[in-house]
Amino acid sequence: MTALPSSAQVIARHDEALAAPPQASDVSDLHGCIAANHFHNRSLWAQEDLARRTQAPDAEIVANKRAIDRHNQARNDAIERIDEFLLSALGLVDPATLASALPRATVPAGARLNSETAGSMLDRISILGLKIAAMREQTQRTDVDDAHRQACAERLERLIQQRADLGHCYDALLADAQAGRAYFKVYRQFKMYNDPRLNPALVAEAQ
Repeated sequence: MTALPSSAQVIARHDEALAAPPQASDVSDLHGCIAANHFHNRSLWAQEDLARRTQAPDAEIVANKRAIDRHNQARNDAIERIDEFLLSALGLVDPATLASALPRATVPAGARLNSETAGSMLDRISILGLKIAAMREQTQRTDVDDAHRQACAERLERLIQQRADLGHCYDALLADAQAGRAYFKVYRQFKMYNDPRLNPALVAEAQ
C-alpha cells in the first residue's frame, strides 16, 4: 500500500509553503494536490482581503471576486483529487469508476461511513494554517496596544489546538480506513454556478 501522509507531515509542508512566495503545484500526484489545495486557499485568503477594500475602484473588486471564484473552484477540485488518490491507495474505490461523476466505494463489511472525507479534513487543516500564520502576525504588531496582542495570542493558542485536534482526527480516520473499520467517499461538489450549462444566469446570457 502506498504510504499515506500523516497530519504532521502535511502541517509541516503547509508551514514551509507559507514561509515562501506562493507557487502553483503540479496536481499529477497526491502531494502535488495537497500543495495545490494549500496554494489556492492561500490565494483565496489574499483575494478575500482585497475584496473587502472600501476605497478601491469597482473594477478592482470585480477582479478580486472573479479571482475568488476561480481559486475556490480549483480548491474544491484539489480536494476531490486528494480523496481519489487516498481512496485508491486504501483500496476503497472501484478504479474503473474513479474518474466518473459517481465513483463507487468498495466498502469493507461492517465499516462505518465517515461523513467528512480525508481531503476535506486536509483542506480545513490548510485553512487553519493560514489562520495561525495571520494571527501570529497580529501578536507581533508594534502599532497596536498590549490588549490587542494578548487577545490575538489567546486566539492563536486556540487555533493551534484546533489544527492539532483536526490532525489527530485525520490520522485516526486513515488508520481506521487501513484497518477496514471506516471508509469515506469521493463526493463531487457539482458547483453549478461555474457551469454555463447549469447556471440559469449564464444560460440566459448565452441565449
